[in-house]
Amino acid sequence: MTVQDDNRPTAIRVVIPFMFQHWLKQPVRATIVLVGFLGATVADLFMPVYSGHLVDALTSGPSDQAARQAAMVAFGGIVALGLLSIILRLTGLQAIVLFTLKTMSDVAREAFMRVQRFSTDWHANSFAGSTVRKITRGMWALDLLNHTILMALLPSLAVLVGSTILLGLHWPVLGGVIGVGAVIYVAITMAFTIGYIGAAARVSNAWDTKVGGTLADALTCNAVVKSFGAEAREDERLNGVVSGWRARVRRTWLRYNASSTMQLVMLLCFRASVIGGAILLWMAGRASPGDVTYVLTSYYVIHAYLRDVGLHINNLQRSVNDMEELVTIHGEPIGIVDAPNAKPIDIQGRITFEEVTFVYRGHRAPLYDGLSIDIRAGERIGLVGRSGSGKTTFVKLVQRLYDVSGGRILIDGHDIAKATQQSLRGQIAIVQQEPILFHRSLAENIAYGRPGASKAAIEQAARLANAHDFILRLPKGYGTLAGERGVKLSGGERQRVALARAFLADAPILILDEATSSLDSESEALIQQAMERLMKGRTSIVIAHRLSTVRSLDRILVFDRGEIVEQGTHAALTARPGGIYRGLFERQAIEFGQISAAG
Repeated sequence: MTVQDDNRPTAIRVVIPFMFQHWLKQPVRATIVLVGFLGATVADLFMPVYSGHLVDALTSGPSDQAARQAAMVAFGGIVALGLLSIILRLTGLQAIVLFTLKTMSDVAREAFMRVQRFSTDWHANSFAGSTVRKITRGMWALDLLNHTILMALLPSLAVLVGSTILLGLHWPVLGGVIGVGAVIYVAITMAFTIGYIGAAARVSNAWDTKVGGTLADALTCNAVVKSFGAEAREDERLNGVVSGWRARVRRTWLRYNASSTMQLVMLLCFRASVIGGAILLWMAGRASPGDVTYVLTSYYVIHAYLRDVGLHINNLQRSVNDMEELVTIHGEPIGIVDAPNAKPIDIQGRITFEEVTFVYRGHRAPLYDGLSIDIRAGERIGLVGRSGSGKTTFVKLVQRLYDVSGGRILIDGHDIAKATQQSLRGQIAIVQQEPILFHRSLAENIAYGRPGASKAAIEQAARLANAHDFILRLPKGYGTLAGERGVKLSGGERQRVALARAFLADAPILILDEATSSLDSESEALIQQAMERLMKGRTSIVIAHRLSTVRSLDRILVFDRGEIVEQGTHAALTARPGGIYRGLFERQAIEFGQISAAG
């Protein structure tokens, strides 16, 4: 992953609409939150009015009965407004907890659902650790974004507008000073934050994502790191990435400091203007001590909100930057989508390629150009050929991990592009060359293709895959955790668990990608017997590099540069003089000291 400094505008115009879409999913809670916090703010807004009345009453002296009554009314108003503010604010706080948690969980769940459905190419070109970091960082940024807008910026806006109106009704010039000063302060703060800080924050986040990807890459490949004694090398690699991250974050934080200093200077100028205006009104006899108290109290309320507005705008920018990569995930197109009228498919097992053309993204030349082949239901097929000849692509197209560029792939006469992906892949069992297990119990791993399978069915599948005995020897048996990607098991053990998973799935189409490559000779013989049982009655496609695994199959397809150049049984292909398959077989026979079998 390459990270470059990015001076593009921030993504506020993308993130804010994204947030509003999720707000609209909870209209009642959103309304309660807004009413609670804006109502509490309005109550705070009238506090200075009663404070001014109280000071005017006190200046009249305690002997004045009307003043005493006015003082008690002002006191009661202050207490009532305070109590109302507490009730409304508490209501908003209670509502925003449920509102934000629901939004955060929805966003995280939707992002996970999309990532699960992204194309094979997308996952091949993405760090899992970086993707996790984008989702979790964006999820928590949403919490800050909701807090900033609903609990801070909107109430601050209400205070600024309300104070300007209330003061302007008494002293238009003073109201104008406050209104214009607040607008200038907010506008400069926003421009500085969004333009100056935002660009730096975006780059900081990109480097933060890279740090997560680098950590995940090294930790998931720790066995390789240890085998080469490369811990120091990986330390140095991470140090390089962290150094880049530190430099970008330092720049961002220094810009935040500069922004804060600028805001303090503007607030000082604003304070001097308002207090100076109040003194001039008093000197001109246009304001009583209570009026001055009202102005000063109003200013300090405004000052508190304005001072925090700078922080809130900074938080707004930070949360938007933190959410940007998450929103990008939501905007990424899903690689393979079901057709609008896609229906579940019921598979018997006949597979037909009709003039299939396929081009990998970014490649000019097609891998397949008019490939046609028909595989009968229940037929056992071997795919052989040099690396890159198109064997693995063939089975990926059968699973519809990619869409063809031209032609059609049919299963039992049905175009798989018109079937739901879930129903298609749910009826295809695959055992990969490097089996991947979840960090869950072995029982859960075996039952993954058939959730809810009974313990007896799981154990029977393990017996058929020659896995039952070694599983029982483990401390927790079928409850043993496999470790991340199955790291706690040996290669052969992982392979047998994967075979057990395929047995239990009982799918009509079976794909074996060199399923015995990780096994020792004794286990291979046992697994070969199990595979023979597994393939009976199923359409079976076996990708083979060791040709001994395809000798007994019904038909062998020999691929070369995306074309099927030979096909037939093992005996027929080895009898063909100068044939590609015969050449491959003879080379392997020599390698394994079995040249006598080539004839």
